[in-house]
Amino acid sequence: MAIIKPFKGIRPVRDKAGLVASRPYDVLNKDEAREEARGNPYSFLHVIKPEIDLPDQVHEYDPLVYRKGREYFDHMVHQGIFFQDREEFLYVYAQTMEGRTQYGLVACAAVSDYLNGIVRRHELTRPDKEEDRKNHIRVSKLHYEPVFFAYHPVPEIDEMIARIVAGEPEYDFTAPDGFGHHFWIVRDRSDIERLVHLFREKVPYTYVADGHHRTAAAALVGEEMKKNNPSHTGKEEYNFFLAVHFPASQLSIIDYNRVVKDLNGLRAEEFLKKVGEYFVVHHKGTEIFKPVRLHSFSMYLGGEWYELIAKEGTYDDNDPIACLDVTVLSEYVLKRILGIEDLRKSKRIDFVGGIRGLAELKRRVDSGEMAVAFALYPVSMKQLMDIADTGNIMPPKTTWFEPKLRSGLIIHSLD
Repeated sequence: MAIIKPFKGIRPVRDKAGLVASRPYDVLNKDEAREEARGNPYSFLHVIKPEIDLPDQVHEYDPLVYRKGREYFDHMVHQGIFFQDREEFLYVYAQTMEGRTQYGLVACAAVSDYLNGIVRRHELTRPDKEEDRKNHIRVSKLHYEPVFFAYHPVPEIDEMIARIVAGEPEYDFTAPDGFGHHFWIVRDRSDIERLVHLFREKVPYTYVADGHHRTAAAALVGEEMKKNNPSHTGKEEYNFFLAVHFPASQLSIIDYNRVVKDLNGLRAEEFLKKVGEYFVVHHKGTEIFKPVRLHSFSMYLGGEWYELIAKEGTYDDNDPIACLDVTVLSEYVLKRILGIEDLRKSKRIDFVGGIRGLAELKRRVDSGEMAVAFALYPVSMKQLMDIADTGNIMPPKTTWFEPKLRSGLIIHSLD
């Protein structure tokens, strides 16, 4: 059963929370992050993407980057922007997007749960990205950004969270992207004890929804510190890492789409003919077309939109991986027709989060940067959890969760 633990959160003073809170490190490149943080010395991007304050020739994995992030954070503490709670609390972090609010319990998860499979995963991690996150933790001795967990809903937990959020929030602001962010502190000791107990009794597994690299890095650095501490007791803070736990019923996954640079030497007519071997192809014209059901795809090619309906035999709805539309597209278009064998390594393909809209796919093809774009119907939370439960791994870039957790609202110290 899942272990959660209260902790002494490090967080911003109330009047600076909206200025501090930033988008996560992995949704912005260096130039975008630099522009977003411009003119705002409080932005947490200075901490989680410190390369924005260094010369361009400094590589993003240079040791100087990790030291710069910790130095900037220490500067913000010295300036009175951040402080640490004196007692161990739990917290509730809610986000509102397009009239829908999701409520997550902020608590430390256990490294042991990650290692023994209580924390379930659905994606592989890239070694370079994992090492980057580990270095941030090693240098800072902090978990700067929480990971995004889901769990099967428990009515009593839902009821307790609803009662807690009926009170006045500690932070309450709307970010520049229009999403609302709300944050409460769970101070009552009986509430804390009850929530910890309910997770131990009612939550058999938690699921990494977003943040596989951060989760792996936190767990592996925790294990490193354990091995290097001859006085290890199991109660040290490095045995735990920062997570926000959401009931799966409140979450939705949006589409994660693909753009490809070339047609593998084929003319457009030849490419369409080959696609027709595996899909029923319907021409939709110049108006943007968005798929509305499983096994239906949208394709943009040569200024025209097409619907691709997967033919029988290209998918297996009884198999948790073979039923996924990303699997169908990867096998029958990207691999067999376009010759893209490894989505993680190929430089010919890029991935576009659905939050950017299908107009972004059109823009990238119309600009000549890309030759063809594909939009997919999003996977469901049930599919994600089924895959994790069966020990399977989703293809790369399958899920996109929105809204993202804002970074800088709560930090966990390993000391």
